[in-house]
Amino acid sequence: MGNSDTKLNFRKAVIQLTTKTQPVEAQDEAFWDQFWTDSVTSVQDVFALVPAAEIRALREESPSNLATLCYKAVEKLVMAAESSCATAKEQQTVLNCVRLLTRILPYIFEDADWRGFFWSTLPGQAGENDSLNDEDGGSMPLAQSLLNALSDLLFCPDFTVAPNKKAGPETHEDLQSIDSCEYIWESGVGFAHSPAHYPHHDQNRSEILKLLLTCFSETMYQPPGDPLPNQWLTYFASSENRHALPLFTSLLNIVCAYDPIGYGMPYNHLLFSDYREPTVEVALQLLIVVLDHDNGQSAISVDGTTTGTAMDQGAEITREVLAPQEGSQGEPQNLFVNYLSRIHREEDFHFILKGITNLLNNPLIQTYLPNSCKKINFHQEILVLFWKLCEFNKKFLFYVLKSSDVLDVIAPILYHLNDSRQDQSRVGLMHIGVFILLLLSGERNFGVRLNKPYTVRVPMDIPVFTGTHADFLIIVFHKIITTGHQRLQPLFDCLLTIIVNVSPYLKSLSMVASTKLLHLLEAFSTPWFLFSNPSNHHLVFFLLEVFNNIIQYQFDGNANLVYTIIRKRNVFHQLANLPTDRASIEKAVSRKRKGSEASQRSVPNSPTVTDPPSMEGSFPAKEAQPGTLKATLAEMPGIERLTEKMEASSLAEQAAEDADAPGAAGPSPSDTESSVEDNKPAASTPVPQSPTSSTASIQPDLRGAIKRTASMSSREGGEWRPTSEWVQSWKQKLPLQTIMRLLQVLVPQVEKICIDKGLTDESEILKFLQHGTLVGLLPVPHPILIRKYQANSGTTMWFRTYMWGIIYLRNVDPPIWYDTDVKLFEIQRV
Repeated sequence: MGNSDTKLNFRKAVIQLTTKTQPVEAQDEAFWDQFWTDSVTSVQDVFALVPAAEIRALREESPSNLATLCYKAVEKLVMAAESSCATAKEQQTVLNCVRLLTRILPYIFEDADWRGFFWSTLPGQAGENDSLNDEDGGSMPLAQSLLNALSDLLFCPDFTVAPNKKAGPETHEDLQSIDSCEYIWESGVGFAHSPAHYPHHDQNRSEILKLLLTCFSETMYQPPGDPLPNQWLTYFASSENRHALPLFTSLLNIVCAYDPIGYGMPYNHLLFSDYREPTVEVALQLLIVVLDHDNGQSAISVDGTTTGTAMDQGAEITREVLAPQEGSQGEPQNLFVNYLSRIHREEDFHFILKGITNLLNNPLIQTYLPNSCKKINFHQEILVLFWKLCEFNKKFLFYVLKSSDVLDVIAPILYHLNDSRQDQSRVGLMHIGVFILLLLSGERNFGVRLNKPYTVRVPMDIPVFTGTHADFLIIVFHKIITTGHQRLQPLFDCLLTIIVNVSPYLKSLSMVASTKLLHLLEAFSTPWFLFSNPSNHHLVFFLLEVFNNIIQYQFDGNANLVYTIIRKRNVFHQLANLPTDRASIEKAVSRKRKGSEASQRSVPNSPTVTDPPSMEGSFPAKEAQPGTLKATLAEMPGIERLTEKMEASSLAEQAAEDADAPGAAGPSPSDTESSVEDNKPAASTPVPQSPTSSTASIQPDLRGAIKRTASMSSREGGEWRPTSEWVQSWKQKLPLQTIMRLLQVLVPQVEKICIDKGLTDESEILKFLQHGTLVGLLPVPHPILIRKYQANSGTTMWFRTYMWGIIYLRNVDPPIWYDTDVKLFEIQRV
């Protein structure tokens, strides 16, 4: 009953504030103290007792009262930081001020006239409180005072961190002089000591971190492409924040050290409260937000070239090693990005990568007891953090690719891609997964690592196969293209670019993966699809490049693919004989138009290619539940802006590099080819043409996907019409020479052997092909062309939009930004 009375008193104070016609004096402490006494004990209370409509009314009708409320709340936080927040009453006051500001700030940001409020001096209040003045005696902007106080309070003994044993029980350390590097929250990068864990410390940290996240969310209230910098982030990430280094290491370490499973006792998450998870989640969100802020600079070191050590064995961090470098033209640097880029010790990389892979693989854990294992939900934020690590620290990227540990990242990414392909609310997750794979595929070691056998059997609705991680990747990509929803069409170029980048290093594709690649070519090379959009033929070029790379550099070991190419040879002949006359083009286009409506009805009854059964225990990918909220995304740049073409070093140079580098990633792409002799008989696997290899046999789901893509493209292309000149301009560039030469040599040999020996068994033909060679018979090998990811303003804006969209949707308790007028994206219902 007493609790109800105190909430009632708080509610009366809110009503008083919103209904007063005259400004309330800042000196009326009795009135203002009603808002941060112990009358409310949770952030949910504050959100319930301070309705959005009343905050807006206060902003419009009594702006001076709103200004004074914010000023007094910040003043209380500053005073608490100065007094080291030693008493329980002070700590409760701090928490209530934090909750109140978390509730109010989004409504300050949604009004453009109010956004500068925290960066200005309040009239008549400069100099009234020394705690809000800077060293020169001038009045410090409220925002700076707030950020300084919150940073201090995050390292406050007995409030957010455990007290240092060196301090006696009766003496409280002064937060203004405390060495916060001794109070880093978790051991890991830059800190060897593992501090004691207390649930109330985690809860207090969470509330302060949520307020910081709310401060930085001003970005959400600016339209995409707004050039104005976020002053909150600029100040927080600058050298003005004396806690920048311990905050960076605390946020990074608490995320990477988190183990949601613990000792692995079944159903422990139902028996015990996990106070660490909410702190980890908001710490992760805050870290990726601060790492997103670049101040428009490009002067930050991303190679980690330092010679010192990142930490001593004790608690002290070697500040000289991670000392900030001067920004270009005197601009303030983002210290968080700087520190991230300068991590270089292998044990630190191991700690970070192990933490990330543990969290990414958590949703994939299979147990005999249903729902007995705790599952985390912040895998999207983890993927953004992994992206930032690879983008800003190239040494980390090379470390990830140095061993097969990279596959522990790839498997969960492919799992999420496959699971999300039909859910429109998870389009952003699809994009971030593909972006990461595109970034990794630009490095040779990634392609080499994919040759490791795939043995982890996570139930997924993909065909059962025996093969490598490369097979796994190709099969999932095929599933995305054929059965994903139409909003994934812009990703087709990226998916095929990834396969092109890794293809020169793939030693042995399975029959399932080989068939999937030919199915894609079969669909993308149909005339009506090629003629329906000015860029659709690029997909055919990508696939032909994949086949050429494997034939030229990895012929030995890829009998399955060679066999499939021979079986489906009509696809290549039809592509080589693609009509270019105007009448044929018009006929193909008109046929597509006439059948566009009926196609969707007829597809389910079309002849199909028998597919191996899906994995046992798997469930089909589900569409989003009706009413699910989703945030819109910025437009994704085209593949030509996402990547830059780079010619791989010559194979001889690569072989020399491998020989010189101990423990290098593996053999060069042409190891197998360069060892074959010219006088060896050419291996050929041509099996008689399969009756299912005509274009009519395209899988129904694949045909449906391609029809959606073509119709969608033609709408986007407006009144564009293909011409004979246009078709001829790219048809003559089709790289068919290598494949046609292979067919010219192998088809007669295989047909002859099939007749002479009476071969009818597929395995016998494959065995014959495995011992063949085409050395000396193929055209001169082409140089390997790698398309490496290239950072650009378009992807920067895409990531910013995606990241804030996740944060908006994930923070529902309390709903910090719900129903506010965000401008960066739109919130829609599926």
